[in-house]
Amino acid sequence: MNELDQNRMKKLLQQALPPVAAAAEPARDLWPAVLRGLDAKPAPLPWFDLVLAGGLVALTAFFPAAIPVFLYYL
Repeated sequence: MNELDQNRMKKLLQQALPPVAAAAEPARDLWPAVLRGLDAKPAPLPWFDLVLAGGLVALTAFFPAAIPVFLYYL
């Protein structure tokens, strides 16, 4: 690439990518929100997840040869 191509490429990249702010920090401290999330009680298991788990157990009971297939997708 010659210098003309390099300058053109530089100009195109500067137009395509906005400049990064010098102080790209969050507007507030996020650590208290993280601590609240860790202290919060976990949500109960939805009924649909229990139905899917029961179906998986039933399938493995009726078709034991499918167990390696299920383990592969874990």
